Amino acid sequence: MASHGIRESGINHPHDPVSPVMKEKYSSSDEDAIDVELNSQEDSDAESVSGGGFINTDDPFPIDPDAPLEEKQLTIRALVVGCALGAVIAASNVYLGLKTGWTFGASLFGSIFGFAILKPLSTTAPRWLGGGYFGPKENNVCQAAASAAGSLGLLFTSGFPAAYQLGLLGATPKDDIARLFTFTICCAFFGLAFSIPLRKFYILKLKLVFPSGVAAAYTIRSLHVGKNAARDAKKKTKALILSFCFAITLRVVSEYAPGLLWDWHIFYALNRVGWNYIIAAESWGWIWEWTPAFIGAGMLTGINSSYSFLGGSFLAWAIIGPVIVHTGKAFGIPAATSIPGQMNYASMSLTDPINHPSPRYWLVWPGTLMLLCTSFTEVACNWKSVYAAGRTMMGALRERFHGDSFEKTDVEVFVDPVPPEDRVPFWLWGGVLIASIIITCAVMGVQYGQNVGITILAIIFAFLFSFIGCESSGRTNINPVTSIGNASQLIFGGIGKGRGYSVQKGELLNSLSGMLALGAAEQAADMISDLKTSHLLRASPKAVFCGQLVGAIVSIFMAAGIYVVFSTAYPCINDLSYTTCSFPTPDVQSWRAVSVAVSSPTLPIPPSSGYTAIGLGIAAVISVVAKHTIVPPKYHNWVPNFNAIGIGFIMNVCTYPLAMFFGSTIAFFWRRKFFNNYEMYCFAIAAGFIAGEGLGGIVNAVLTIGGVSGAVYGTTVGCPGGVYCG
Repeated sequence: MASHGIRESGINHPHDPVSPVMKEKYSSSDEDAIDVELNSQEDSDAESVSGGGFINTDDPFPIDPDAPLEEKQLTIRALVVGCALGAVIAASNVYLGLKTGWTFGASLFGSIFGFAILKPLSTTAPRWLGGGYFGPKENNVCQAAASAAGSLGLLFTSGFPAAYQLGLLGATPKDDIARLFTFTICCAFFGLAFSIPLRKFYILKLKLVFPSGVAAAYTIRSLHVGKNAARDAKKKTKALILSFCFAITLRVVSEYAPGLLWDWHIFYALNRVGWNYIIAAESWGWIWEWTPAFIGAGMLTGINSSYSFLGGSFLAWAIIGPVIVHTGKAFGIPAATSIPGQMNYASMSLTDPINHPSPRYWLVWPGTLMLLCTSFTEVACNWKSVYAAGRTMMGALRERFHGDSFEKTDVEVFVDPVPPEDRVPFWLWGGVLIASIIITCAVMGVQYGQNVGITILAIIFAFLFSFIGCESSGRTNINPVTSIGNASQLIFGGIGKGRGYSVQKGELLNSLSGMLALGAAEQAADMISDLKTSHLLRASPKAVFCGQLVGAIVSIFMAAGIYVVFSTAYPCINDLSYTTCSFPTPDVQSWRAVSVAVSSPTLPIPPSSGYTAIGLGIAAVISVVAKHTIVPPKYHNWVPNFNAIGIGFIMNVCTYPLAMFFGSTIAFFWRRKFFNNYEMYCFAIAAGFIAGEGLGGIVNAVLTIGGVSGAVYGTTVGCPGGVYCG
């Protein structure tokens, strides 16, 4: 799931205020989605805030009369730089997804870093070597290519590791590299094709905000437009580069002294000075970690999600966990240290999951059900939008084959501001869709032995679930793609049982079908967010779509290749026999649990865990319904985010919720006390932190493979029991 909080305004034109407040007219959005104030009053356009008026994020920016004409938006230099930046984000996302289950889009990173590379090149290099005018629309193509190249990482932080843990594929990902590439091809282009018809509905008709897309648009415009644009661009670029380099350096250097520079085992230290019983807090994972990525994530996400995340972790790992162990509902094992009383509560052994579960296994089910209930209740509460989306799609098809009578009579007419020559033609996105269907049926049939009819059904559900991803991303900037994949698993698990599949074949069927839905929803939401950026910048959707196609090709090889690197360096990712692992893999645990549950003859769920899951699932439903029906929009920030709470249950370490809490709190007070400084530097620093730590993780994986990692040459000072803790 990608989650960002945004506020970007450093531009000045006749209709822009000094401190703009973005307004959404057509839907009540979760305020935590954007780190800006979304005004809920219908008639407040004329009102002023901080000396200015409201910015309407529905309409394209006014044309800058002083800007040169951008003759070419789709250029080789934009594609090359965008794909290279997207490759960095792809590597970062596999690392962060395996660590925490969260991934992040490349929009802000691609926008700022793309400008930092291409703007100097455009003024110093000859035209044949990449010189020439570089404007905001070409910057948008670069950012879109980066976004596409950085996607699909969630396939390798959820479904594939779960399949290896269940023994459904080969011995190692390295042995299966060809199958990984071909399956990723199946997922790489569906979302792109889906996003084009969905653009007309979500951007032009519903006018959803798509906060990441708006953030990228405002960032790009602030870099190119205005009398202070050059000065501000230098400041933002410098902040991004410094934070990026700092995060890489800290991640690599700390590997050689993790107990001093990365993880602070505070409760272990208190135990060493005589507070004996405090070792229980260490056993339950309460450790402070200096993780730039999740401090940066907190700076972008906002206080609702990060506080809910920490609240879910506290409820699970400080209240419910100790209670179920004390009452004999779950069982830990002694930790592999010499410290009296230290326990390991993170095991995921499935030897006797009903009668002798670990706390981690017991808590997976309430967490998973909260994710599913929250996601589907959000969709149910917005059923009118989903229904209208279906009507719009059918209208587009009927218009294509039977003229334009359907749209004029049954569908509200709305104007597309893009000139016809810049729109994506039907043959292009339709051709991509048809080619994707053919390739997917061939790959699933030849390499995985799946029936063509079931594959087509999986594609249909992938398209339907793309609505959920786009709807959620457009309103809240959180795309619950793992929950979407879990929902598809439930459907195809039932199909597998109905066809009498063996348990193993049923698990493989629901895992692959779930990943098709996950990949489509992830791609569609990311790509339509890029199209929102194009809409605001008056850029060409056709140029952006072509940039996305090129970026998607890069994502196929980057995501799968980086997963193989991590799996080689850290085999515990795919093997349950390891009692400890540097990667908690929360999405993998949830995915495997659902896969096993829907394919087993009897549900392998401890009764107490199941009852708790039902109770918290009902609470999640009530919370979402209340938010949409009773709670005024200005108080939505006070409604707990059960998606984040559910992730807190699934994740067995509390370092990341603490770091996000820390980052969002810093950003909250930074914005309140020093708004102009916050506006200038916050997003650049956060994006640099996120990408830098991810790339540092790749460096550490390479060092591990080379036998020169911190585990070999590092110090154990500060680590519990003198055992290396990197």
